[in-house]
Amino acid sequence: MSSISHHVSEPMLVAYAAGSLGYAFELVVASHVSLCDECRARMTALETVGGAVLDASAQAPLSPGLRSGIMDRLDEAPAPLVRHRRMGVYPGPVMAALDGRAPRWTSLGLGVRQAILHEDDDGSVRLLQIPPEQAVPEHGHGGLELTLVLQGSFHDETGTFGVGDLERADGEMAHMPVAGKGAPCICLAATDAPLRFRTWLPRLTQRYFRI
Repeated sequence: MSSISHHVSEPMLVAYAAGSLGYAFELVVASHVSLCDECRARMTALETVGGAVLDASAQAPLSPGLRSGIMDRLDEAPAPLVRHRRMGVYPGPVMAALDGRAPRWTSLGLGVRQAILHEDDDGSVRLLQIPPEQAVPEHGHGGLELTLVLQGSFHDETGTFGVGDLERADGEMAHMPVAGKGAPCICLAATDAPLRFRTWLPRLTQRYFRI
């Protein structure tokens, strides 16, 4: 999509290509890459370089039981391969996280809704739906937050983000995102630490809503 102007950083794309991102951030980056021709081309280049490095590396000895372990598994029935395609505004990686079903939304108040896709000790990832021109309470970050726009747009102190754009916010950044006019803003957001809200009401409900 040529209109995308906010992309994955080089270090994070390298980590994604190497398979070292946690699931929450991996899902956001995979979804962005599926929407962005530029980042998909960068990924292809990184994978090509990675393959060349592996080819040039010295061979490592295999463990004694590796061959027999592989031979023993040849008779096992393969797990069914399920490929999820884009559905509406949700790219393939999101549909895989949803197991092919529609999101199950929970109200956060003021018309804002969320659907938690995954959470573990490394972080959480959720869909957020924000009504047009509605603001999200001002907050800072205890860690890293990645937000990918799937529908509509939002703007904050750093700029405007439309479909396919990815915003990166860390512990040094505080902002108050506001959804744009038109369609509700639907975002895919991943965090590895709780948000730091500036006002008492969001802080009071934060644990209940797991944000």
